[in-house]
Amino acid sequence: MDIFDVISLLGGLAMFLYGMRLMGDSLKENSSGALKRAMEKVTNNPFKAFLLGIFVTALIQSSTAMIVITAGLVGAGILTLRQSLGIIVGANVGTTVTGQIIRLLDIDSSGTVWLRFFQPSTLAPIALIIGMLLIMGQFVKNAKSIGSIAVGFGILFSGLLNMTGAVHNLTQSGAIEHLFSGLGENPFLGYLTGAGVAFVLQSSSVTVGILQAFSASGMLAFKAIYAVIVGIYLGDCVTTAIVCSIGASAEARRVGVVNILFNLSETVLVLVGVTVVHRLGLLDGLWERTVNSGIIANTNTIFNLSCSICLFPMLKTYEKLSRRIVKDEPKPVREQKYRDELEALNPGFVNTPALALQSCYHLLLTLFRASRANIEKAFSLLEEYDEAVNQEILTEEENIDHLTDCCSRYMVELLPHLQLEQHVGILNQYFKVNAEFERLGDHAVGIAEIAGGMMQSGTHFSQAAVKELHVVEDVLREILTLTENTFSGRDEQSARSIEPLVQIVNELSTVLRRNHLRRMSLGQCNMYADSSFSNLGVEYRRIAAVCSNVGVATVVRLHPELADHEHLYFESLHNGGDAEFNEAYEAAHARYFQQLETSACSERPDSSAPAPTQV
Repeated sequence: MDIFDVISLLGGLAMFLYGMRLMGDSLKENSSGALKRAMEKVTNNPFKAFLLGIFVTALIQSSTAMIVITAGLVGAGILTLRQSLGIIVGANVGTTVTGQIIRLLDIDSSGTVWLRFFQPSTLAPIALIIGMLLIMGQFVKNAKSIGSIAVGFGILFSGLLNMTGAVHNLTQSGAIEHLFSGLGENPFLGYLTGAGVAFVLQSSSVTVGILQAFSASGMLAFKAIYAVIVGIYLGDCVTTAIVCSIGASAEARRVGVVNILFNLSETVLVLVGVTVVHRLGLLDGLWERTVNSGIIANTNTIFNLSCSICLFPMLKTYEKLSRRIVKDEPKPVREQKYRDELEALNPGFVNTPALALQSCYHLLLTLFRASRANIEKAFSLLEEYDEAVNQEILTEEENIDHLTDCCSRYMVELLPHLQLEQHVGILNQYFKVNAEFERLGDHAVGIAEIAGGMMQSGTHFSQAAVKELHVVEDVLREILTLTENTFSGRDEQSARSIEPLVQIVNELSTVLRRNHLRRMSLGQCNMYADSSFSNLGVEYRRIAAVCSNVGVATVVRLHPELADHEHLYFESLHNGGDAEFNEAYEAAHARYFQQLETSACSERPDSSAPAPTQV
């Protein structure tokens, strides 16, 4: 043995770890949408949840990622803790699939040519070639991500082959025999070794894979490795519990605690069971037998599957214990109202973008609805000022600002983890609408301040002015409804319907200003209310402009080719360059200016009075 053998071993380990990470991350990126839909459909049937945990963990190659995702869904209120229990157990079984793949090392191709295609020495270069062709050629949709999966698979097996080659050289020096001979005589030491390595590497699959690579030395006996395998369960679940606890709610942390309780029970059950069976002489044929990667993979699978079956009836007990260990924490009053939405911004979701983006979507929709409700309250203050309603608006504005800040920080954390262009496009839209929805809340406060100022100064609008303002408010309500439909349903038709109404608001503001000046000249309106009336017009136009920006962001997301010249596109709309826009504008103009005419007629003592000026 020399330093070059050690370097080769560590280099192979590095490739193996990177390949596992690359393949797992790419799989999560591409399957996260389907993953979320499947997990949301989990019922209170623990067996279905168990099967789902096995399948998804086998797909994404990581029980840690699966349980962290589950903890995030529990924290967001999408799943209950009880629904997650079967998923947790299934994840521990699903993670053994990686070992079954690695056992391809044992394939003997000496007699059959086609079997050579299933050997790692052949699979690795094939996977790398396919991956690079996909990444460089972009032949299919999501080619980059699919290619990354193939490249990760190839790097994983290349690293595994490098490790086995280094291990073969190390066997000549007796280092491997010396290392594992002590573990065979001391199961507790083997248990600690497995737990420590799994904790450092943060992956049970990787640790079992390393053990399989060392089995190529031909010097590992069953008595030396069974305790190591069991120790791996504990080390991996401690890492998972720590990740689940970072910035998580009490309910999400309980998922990590349940995983620890289950794995502790599993290790006790296996260690006691193996000891008893060995003392009865039932393992004599296997105890001293040299193991290969296939035996290690089978042992790992049998341990997990049998323990899952035996411990399944204890799931409710684990749930009760987790609630005793992790107590509910009191939340600040401000966070109580939107606690679920904020907890859904789970840091564990950043590696599963579809889930993270879905959490952002729900928070942004909540943000919009809160701002819209504040606008309605502000409208009511213009009719009849109520200080209690004003305080409600100010309190909710604090909530709106807090939601905006939390969503913005979360999206910044999420951005480096996005690989698909589709996800990047969604996040770009969310960045834009996050700021716009917050501005809606600011405009509600602005309207409330105008109402408050008029109350303090004792000024008020004439009935004619109030009725004209109601017309603009009706247009704004329609715009806000279209904006909500645009964002919530990614509705392009609603997005395009906003623009004609925005132009109507601008024109109505001009007409209302002229009518207001005429009434002041006739002594029908209080001149001291002039600045308030003008400021209201500004706030109304800004609300319409915010909604226009949301519509633009949605159209650009659906048509990325407009991103570089969106302003030119919408200028052409307002300049009459689109027949659909013109038709919608004319219909809205006729409807709302007729409403304005009706409100004016109701105020005139006779029909011969002059009609309101139109632009």
